[in-house]
Amino acid sequence: MPTDDKQPGETYVPASKVWVTDPLKHKYRVEFLRFEPDSPVKGVVRDLPHFAFRVDSIKAAIAGEKVVLGPFEAMPGLTVVFIEKDGAVYEFMEFAAQPNATSWGK
Repeated sequence: MPTDDKQPGETYVPASKVWVTDPLKHKYRVEFLRFEPDSPVKGVVRDLPHFAFRVDSIKAAIAGEKVVLGPFEAMPGLTVVFIEKDGAVYEFMEFAAQPNATSWGK
């Protein structure tokens, strides 16, 4: 969920210049995103809330889809990509280094 307000427990992702929260620490599993003014993230990814899914293969997940950002390594062992489909934004996350990870490599 995009926000302009600093959130407790934010983690900085240098690749996208965004502060993120851990959805596992939120009652409703919400992840907040606070973008730096010079973040390379623009458009629908920055402006709209999105759905996030863990996938086994980003390559397979994005086949034939409209990619709007990525793929990129958000942090070691975590590759993410954003697609737009049917007016909604989706994030796919592939945890390569830690196959049992649940959120942000933990």
